[in-house]
Amino acid sequence: MSARLAPRTIDSEDENQLLDTLDRWLERDVRPFVKDYDHADRYPAAIVEQMKELGLFGATISPDYGGLGLPATTYAQIVMKISSVWMAITGIFNSHLMLAMAVEKFGTPAQKALWLPKFASGEVRGGLALTEPDAGTDLQGIRMTARREGDQYVINGTKTWISNGIEGSCFALLVKTDPAAEPRYKGMSLFIAPKQEGFTVGRKLEKLGYKSIDSGELVFDDYRIPADHLIGEVEGEGFFQATGGLELGRINVASRGVGVAEAALQLAVDYARVRQTFGKPIAEHQAIQLKIGEMATRARAARLLTLDAAAAYDRGQRCDMEAGMAKYFASEAALENATESLRIHGGYGYSKEYDIERLYRDAPLMCIGEGTNEMQRMIIAKQIFKKNRLS
Repeated sequence: MSARLAPRTIDSEDENQLLDTLDRWLERDVRPFVKDYDHADRYPAAIVEQMKELGLFGATISPDYGGLGLPATTYAQIVMKISSVWMAITGIFNSHLMLAMAVEKFGTPAQKALWLPKFASGEVRGGLALTEPDAGTDLQGIRMTARREGDQYVINGTKTWISNGIEGSCFALLVKTDPAAEPRYKGMSLFIAPKQEGFTVGRKLEKLGYKSIDSGELVFDDYRIPADHLIGEVEGEGFFQATGGLELGRINVASRGVGVAEAALQLAVDYARVRQTFGKPIAEHQAIQLKIGEMATRARAARLLTLDAAAAYDRGQRCDMEAGMAKYFASEAALENATESLRIHGGYGYSKEYDIERLYRDAPLMCIGEGTNEMQRMIIAKQIFKKNRLS
């Protein structure tokens, strides 16, 4: 079973054309409408249709199945650009691409041929259904079970905080096919789970930020699924299949952090140039300049760390340390820059009329999602110790 896709490249001219097209779309069809969607916490259906046309739902899916087959470095830049305008919508296609990656990396030829073209076109959209009320970072603690009955599995349990849970139609579902297995990860399996009888959406979960993308509870009550929906059609591989996309997932979250950090910096610079106190723009005050200097350095370092991790991924290297570093630093940079930018805005930063308050609400998510930053630091440290073993 392959654990890594073949390295990918893209011509620089093609990459520039793609990113230019994205810039025009963001300025024309996204930026003018962000406040309305975000404040109403309304699903951006029209923008989702445009993302389908742009091919974003197939961004990292192989061209063999109708996707764009983009390298991680290009994908990271796409996420950075979109996140600098509206971070939330990147979750609509990123969670979906994690589902697609699980099938492309670990699925049978028949599963790939059936599902990947539908994922690439956006005809079928969804995400990863891993988290449960008592199992987040510790995935081995899940309780959802799948019991084999003839040529079907019967699944029972609840998932929570699932991105695209309400609007999505299909999910990579992590369950226990052998609850008694030791170690626990050997009893876990991953299924392709489309919405059908026995699969209902519980409730939409309200959030501080990250609005308009739906986060929901998924309830499975005697949900029957054909045995050929087991990814790879081998039980006990689910833990590694589910975590096999975490490197790219963390590069994605790092890219979101870069976008938010850079947007917060730009908002602060623009505001500091026009806001005056004591007879001059606040940009001329040393206290503001110190903040801007720190913010600019954080944003730049976050970008370089993220692109470094993406380049390692594209070379086919194991990059959990690099991805962990990028995710940790870029997400903290987003939070710190958003906070400092809000303070530079003063009272106006607390107003919903200014974009900085949205960045301030969105930023904390990146410190939590795709593994908490506390966990990232532990992963980084373990890799450092492994590389510095005494001979």
